Amino acid sequence: MQYIGGMPIPGGAAALDRRLLRDDVYRRLRDAIIDGTFAPGEQVKDLDLASWLGVSRTPVREALLRLADSGLVVALPGRSTTVSTLDARTLRDARDVVAAMHELAVREAVGALTDTDLDAMQEANDRFRAAVVAGDAEAAVRADDDLHGVLVTVSGNRSLVAVLEQFTPVLRRAERLRFASLGGRSSIARHEELIRLCAAGDTEGAAAVAFDTFHSLTTAEPARTEE
Repeated sequence: MQYIGGMPIPGGAAALDRRLLRDDVYRRLRDAIIDGTFAPGEQVKDLDLASWLGVSRTPVREALLRLADSGLVVALPGRSTTVSTLDARTLRDARDVVAAMHELAVREAVGALTDTDLDAMQEANDRFRAAVVAGDAEAAVRADDDLHGVLVTVSGNRSLVAVLEQFTPVLRRAERLRFASLGGRSSIARHEELIRLCAAGDTEGAAAVAFDTFHSLTTAEPARTEE
């Protein structure tokens, strides 16, 4: 036990701060890639990123490793790190995993949903509809997250959450492209059907709709890049 000014300080406090810093740097870099601040194919350097974020190079390097695991950057040891392109294979792989996880979340959540949960889903879809009609992709993504997040939270499956945190960011750019266009309106009807089936306790039907909602994200895929 350490003491500062006579006050006992747990030994693990500094480690927690470092972990929070790492997570914050990761989220900020992830979001900058998703929103297009860093374009596909753009080279990113840890020193420049550290200066931009006002942190040391260590958390930036750790964040880039996590982003590489998620498929958002391509890291070539000793050479360079670049923002990944919307590669068709990468999108398909992430789509399949994310769709399966949301299907599982529905299966585990439907029987435990309350009226409050269903109201929260409906309110999120109302916001989603308004955002899509307005062409506000950022607000649409947030509302979509809130709607499906109800089911993920109620499922109580922490492993499922960890998988989604790793692979959902890969789909974000595809989601933004859809939600900023008229194609996003098809998701409004899917959401309504999902909510209706959840309210009716139709686990199989709701699970199928959840899977289709995410599996349809990359129906119109970009051309395959050279591997």
